Amino acid sequence: MNKARKFFLLLGDFLLLNLALAATIFIRYRLVSQDPASLREILAIHQGPFAIVFFLWLLCFYVGGLYRSLTLVNTRNFNRNALSVIATASILSVIFFYLRASEITPKTTLFIFIVVFTIIFLPWRRFYNILLKSYLPKNKVIFIGESLSAIKLGQQLELSPQFGWKNEGFIASEDILKLGQIVQEKGIKTIILNDRLANEDAQQALFDCLKLKVNFYSFPHFYELVTGKIPVEEIDRSWFLENLNEGKRKYYNIFKKTYDLVGATLALTISLPFWPIIALLIYIDSRGPIFFTQRRLGENEKVFKMLKFRTMKVAGNTGLMTAENDPRITKIGNFLRKTRVDEIPQLLNILKGDMSFIGPRPERPELVIKLAERVPFYKTRLLIKPGITGWDQVSGIYHSPSFEDTLEKLQYDLFYLKHRSPYLDLTIVLKTIATVLSKGGR
Repeated sequence: MNKARKFFLLLGDFLLLNLALAATIFIRYRLVSQDPASLREILAIHQGPFAIVFFLWLLCFYVGGLYRSLTLVNTRNFNRNALSVIATASILSVIFFYLRASEITPKTTLFIFIVVFTIIFLPWRRFYNILLKSYLPKNKVIFIGESLSAIKLGQQLELSPQFGWKNEGFIASEDILKLGQIVQEKGIKTIILNDRLANEDAQQALFDCLKLKVNFYSFPHFYELVTGKIPVEEIDRSWFLENLNEGKRKYYNIFKKTYDLVGATLALTISLPFWPIIALLIYIDSRGPIFFTQRRLGENEKVFKMLKFRTMKVAGNTGLMTAENDPRITKIGNFLRKTRVDEIPQLLNILKGDMSFIGPRPERPELVIKLAERVPFYKTRLLIKPGITGWDQVSGIYHSPSFEDTLEKLQYDLFYLKHRSPYLDLTIVLKTIATVLSKGGR
């Protein structure tokens, strides 16, 4: 059912792109220009090149999370994310047309198309959410056993109908023998196992539900499916043994090391001429060193010195963690943070082998010791190299060093640890670009 919703949404976006192109041609060549050529002929000329543009846009939408249940909701967050993805897709469209030999170079047409599509896209998504909330059928879910995480997720499902799930409540382990009757009466389609049932009668009750054509998920798996995170407090060591499969990542690790080295070399070569300008601006804005270095913990708890452009004042700096609207951040430093330019010197950390483009953010050794004492499995994020950007950084949520936020951040890091692949890395890269374009850094 979720796949059907995504297909419907994808089809709607594709039709919207074509509608925006048709409207653009009408505006450009009927309302603005006196060109006597047939609109049908002009549209035919544009359809070929724009078919590739449409593919790029839909790819950006998919990678940017605009088809994930978690983001299909009418919030300011969604609108900001959607506009960032559209900006990324627009830049790719410009690059495509000006690197490709074509009979058309649609400067004005492309501009009008971007404006028209943006204007009609957000109302279309709002209509889709209303349709999803009010009319489209929901997959009815029931939880076996209760926990704090399960209760919170159940509440989230109730408040977020765009997920496509409807929470029908919780069944205590002692009531499991009535499960078949409850499933039939309520029309349950999915059962979430939040308890490990050792009782043979309970297991038989679950087994008997197979003939009722229901789907079974463990709670960690379902939580991950809905939220894009791993519920740290609901897993044990066996989860890591069953899910990490490090021995199967040989070719991926080679691939990642290659693109780290090649990408860092190219990026360093392109950016190096701008370093003196950035250094001068930093020095003029606030006297002190150009670079900021700090000891961080990397793969397998290896200590290294992370390098960044300095973004804070030196005078009166207490060295405490950065806070929102931190007065220590300089004017140029604020710009460098928002655009992620302050991260550029970490290319040298990548070339040295201390970091990767993508991975969990590295923390200070003393902070890791404190967090590991309170947060379960915290040090598992050190199984891979830390990154300049990562799954947590593109989540759209800023996480402080507090216990609650650290737990949340680890949930994202474990998701990346389990699912890391070329596809997920590409997703993170494109979402990072969208974040930079929207100046969403901090």
